[in-house]
Amino acid sequence: MIKVNELVKKYGGQEVVKRLSFSVREGEIFGLLGPNGAGKTTTMEMIEGLRTPDGGTIEINGIDAIKHRQKVKQWIGVQLQSTALFDHLTVKESLRLYGSFYARVRPLHEMLTAFQLEEKEKTLVKHLSGGQRQRLAIALAVIHDPKVIFLDEPTTGLDPQARRSLWEIVFRLREEGRTVFLSTHYMEEAEVLCDRIGIMDQGRLIDLDTPAGLIRQLTAESRIEFVLNDMTRLPWLERLPEVKFVEHAEREVTLHTDQLETSLSELVTWAKENDVPLIGLRTRSATLEDVFLARTGKRLNS
Repeated sequence: MIKVNELVKKYGGQEVVKRLSFSVREGEIFGLLGPNGAGKTTTMEMIEGLRTPDGGTIEINGIDAIKHRQKVKQWIGVQLQSTALFDHLTVKESLRLYGSFYARVRPLHEMLTAFQLEEKEKTLVKHLSGGQRQRLAIALAVIHDPKVIFLDEPTTGLDPQARRSLWEIVFRLREEGRTVFLSTHYMEEAEVLCDRIGIMDQGRLIDLDTPAGLIRQLTAESRIEFVLNDMTRLPWLERLPEVKFVEHAEREVTLHTDQLETSLSELVTWAKENDVPLIGLRTRSATLEDVFLARTGKRLNS
């Protein structure tokens, strides 16, 4: 549905997006992640037609999106990081206004129901909660029944309940056959929602895979963490079955393994037989946050 090839954007002679190439499949939820300043918002704005590239090509639904920007606009819907809504219009009036910009729109009653806004149709926008405003912003982005939806950090600032409500809407958009392209600052959100994820850093795409595929690239998928008083026992731990390597900082020990149950069982058996206390024993599976940190050296919000 989207093909980006050798995309370049410069500001003041400096490249902020550097020969970026990737594609987004029809009907998938595609996530673009990167630390602040990585170039992801600039990339999305070029694909959306809000900024002009300095090099490269963009295709949406097989059409050159740079040369035929107006034609492509009928196929895309955009929810910006901070959508400017008209505070003194009601929800229904807002939908009518945005619908008037297009030749073909979805029925208003269908939109109100789909985005859980039926009871708010006569409410002024300025009186909506954060979650309701975001649902309205996405409703306005899809009122013309687009094939591709761009969501730029759609749940930033929302409470957990409102965030999960929006997740349901994103899943429903995919079920309707739409392609969803989103950016987010929440790793859990990316892991739950996205079929594939691209990781950007310093203007380049440094990785692209499914969430599970990205996690599998790590040295080990699980960790066993504990405090060990007797560090002379450390060499034995390195010989535990399926343990790839052992890290330690003073008395805090971390075992990296791909077979958590096997390694944990052997560790507990050995500790019991040798009367070795494992203080604060806990396990942790690798997450997308670990991948991001390993690939960029930064946390997502940095």
